Amino acid sequence: MNDSTVHSILIVAVSAIITALLRGLPFVIFGSKTPKFILFLSKFLPYAVMGMLVVYCLKDASFTAFPFALPEFIAIAAVALIHLWKRNTLLSVAGGTVFYMLLVQFVFK
Repeated sequence: MNDSTVHSILIVAVSAIITALLRGLPFVIFGSKTPKFILFLSKFLPYAVMGMLVVYCLKDASFTAFPFALPEFIAIAAVALIHLWKRNTLLSVAGGTVFYMLLVQFVFK
């Protein structure tokens, strides 16, 4: 093996060890009793993150020039409709992304 192969193997190994430690650390720290604050975060943090992602996605949208952020709002509506239809977050986000890319590549050139 050459040096770059060894280097790559070491990078993957260190990343795997750190990931395993980070995943297991909460069980070591908290044991079987989860603090109320962590339960609160697990209930509300996903919605806050989704809200931040929507704001981040709209930060560069132009509301004063054509197409007036129309592709973004159509894609947001598509995400909402797909999610109401299938109740699958991954499918909703992927479908909205594909729909947005189709809009900006073929409809709103």
